[in-house]
Amino acid sequence: MSGVPRSVWLVRHGQADWNVARRYMSFTDRPLAAFGERQAQALARFFAARKVDLIVHSGLIRTEATAQAIKGARNVPVYCDERWREASHGAWEGLTYCEVTQRYPEDAARRFADPVNHPPLHGESLAQLAQRVRQAWDDLGARFPGRRVVAVTHSGPIQVLLCLLMGTPLAEHWRWRIDLGSVTGLDCYPTTTILRMVNHALPLPTPPTPHSPLPTYDAEPGGE
Repeated sequence: MSGVPRSVWLVRHGQADWNVARRYMSFTDRPLAAFGERQAQALARFFAARKVDLIVHSGLIRTEATAQAIKGARNVPVYCDERWREASHGAWEGLTYCEVTQRYPEDAARRFADPVNHPPLHGESLAQLAQRVRQAWDDLGARFPGRRVVAVTHSGPIQVLLCLLMGTPLAEHWRWRIDLGSVTGLDCYPTTTILRMVNHALPLPTPPTPHSPLPTYDAEPGGE
């Protein structure tokens, strides 16, 4: 097979502390929380029974730790590609939804009305995110044709890539729900891509304790 990978597994990293606090998180390098580490262990168990030729991650602690858990003891290369990072939230980074709407009401109104073309202050729009994710996707095919790839990334890149591949308008990226620690599988062919599974949640290796944080969801769809 030439020009496309054989298959690509898109993995959203495990839960980080800012996910728990519901803070906008893109370029800030936050580690996995205890719950996120258990999600990484579940991902390791899922991929232990599957052939993997290489792993790509976005170069942040939370994606690299998830990637290394998936790699385990296998002798497979692990690459960093920053184009798989979340869309930059710019001035919104580290803030909650309420803090954003209070500090930047006009900026927030423009962003929420048209996220494709209007980025957060000093951040990236969905169109800009889609452009670099498209380049990263095309490079996977050019560099690793016929290989089985795992890409450990964030919700936004997975959502926009699914829009590009499946013909969904970018403005409706939120229709693709991508939870923390989930797996989305793609079978790749020269003329098409088949969606094998989307947002597949994995059972955790041990039951949660009363003090374990529960998984949380983004204040804004696509916001990491």
